[in-house]
Amino acid sequence: MADARIFEKIRIGIASPEDIKSWSRGEVKKPETINYRTFKPERDGLFCERIFGPIKDWECHCGRYKKVKFKGVVCDRCGVEVTRSKVRRERMGHIELASPVAHIWYLKGIPSPMSLILDISPKLLERVLYFASHIVTHVDRGRINEHLEDIRSAVDAEIEAIKEARDTEIERLRKEFKKDLKEAGLSEDEAPESKNKELADKIKQLEKDAEDRIEELHDTLKLIETIQKKELINEDQYRSINRLLRMVSERTDADLNGVIKAGMGGAAVKELLAEI
Repeated sequence: MADARIFEKIRIGIASPEDIKSWSRGEVKKPETINYRTFKPERDGLFCERIFGPIKDWECHCGRYKKVKFKGVVCDRCGVEVTRSKVRRERMGHIELASPVAHIWYLKGIPSPMSLILDISPKLLERVLYFASHIVTHVDRGRINEHLEDIRSAVDAEIEAIKEARDTEIERLRKEFKKDLKEAGLSEDEAPESKNKELADKIKQLEKDAEDRIEELHDTLKLIETIQKKELINEDQYRSINRLLRMVSERTDADLNGVIKAGMGGAAVKELLAEI
């Protein structure tokens, strides 16, 4: 028999999820370790006896089976196998992740394997994996080009609607201002400086809000016209794209749902890798 303590070479690799599950005795579902009242491992916790084995030789968790005569019996009450406690040194459990993660070897290695495969710089890839930016995972350029005129027309119509709403609100504020002066028995020339300043500030804010919304529409339109797969965008840009496409779908018969998709974290990177 070969002596496992004597070897000339060793190879270290990363186990696949399937390998880990095949080695595992069960899933760890709770972060607890020991019950502070009973001083026994919590079920489904990090020290769970059902997964890793009993803490006492030849004794299950609930105490129904004790002594070596029950060797190999799995308790139908607590699910713990009656065996030696030393099996806890070698048995493994696993944790099901809520979303995919990237292994640091593949991200931080020099050169970075993930960066080379995806043709993205490591710094940009790191921003995606650490949830600082979205990465575009899908662009249906054909559908975008087909409905580009509809998108532009919808943007122009929305800009006109914004300007009209701005002018209507400014007119309402001015009428309200004149009404308040009339009730106070004052003319516009006799209006207090504070009232004039308050009106001017409100109008200025309305104009600024309208300009910001119009600028956002122009920027979003330019982004949609040029956006490419694997391009990084921030949260505001992604929301603006979705708002604009939804608005176009409502104004026209065009179905633009899903023409641009983006994500962040390991799930988005995994989706891109799966397409290669």
